[in-house]
Amino acid sequence: MRLPTSLPWVTSQTKEATPSPVNCSRYLARVEQEAVLPVVQVVLDLTGIFVFAITGALVGVRKQLDWFGVQVLAMATGLGGGFVRDVLIGAVPPAALADWRYLTVPVAAGFATLFWHPGIGRVERMINVFDAAGLGLFCVTGTLKALAYGLGPAPAVVLGTVTGVGGGVLRDVLSGRVPVVLRREIYATPAILGATLVVAAHELHVYASWVAVLAALLCFALRFVAIRRNWNAPRARPA
Repeated sequence: MRLPTSLPWVTSQTKEATPSPVNCSRYLARVEQEAVLPVVQVVLDLTGIFVFAITGALVGVRKQLDWFGVQVLAMATGLGGGFVRDVLIGAVPPAALADWRYLTVPVAAGFATLFWHPGIGRVERMINVFDAAGLGLFCVTGTLKALAYGLGPAPAVVLGTVTGVGGGVLRDVLSGRVPVVLRREIYATPAILGATLVVAAHELHVYASWVAVLAALLCFALRFVAIRRNWNAPRARPA
């Protein structure tokens, strides 16, 4: 088997040479890690769509919308951030239109919420919990896809953050609420930190799937603690 000539240990003078076992094992380990990342990204993407779609459906239930209105909010919330991400990086048609799973998941989440939603007194708390989970998952998948399309560290963080907050913004606008990201609540900051962790690991050539999981948990934990402790971002004092 001929090795790719782009490998760091293969030069123009030694293309036919056999690499050392150490270098070869490192290369194979990296190939194995990079092969796992697309699978991890799809799993995190679909999970994020599901939990974000639940938040949209719960808002629809709280607003006493019919089944169609609940489904619209579920799909807009679950697919909105990824739609914006794919259009911005030129991944067209967006994954939501190219893969049937991306349409099925929010529909299933919407109907599941219609039939098994909790009591109206607990809906707001459940919305916040699922929203924090979706924020963590989407900021990671958005960053991973941006890096896969060759974006630099800073644009990847921006796109990861946009992916995380985009669905929630659409949900709140369609339901007549002020978007959470525009309030005093700490919302975008956890997404920025989660995306930054993914980019930092990528720059350090750490391609393990646990990095994505850790970044999603970090974003979720920060957002959840901010909700529980009522942390707010600083704002300018009125003159």
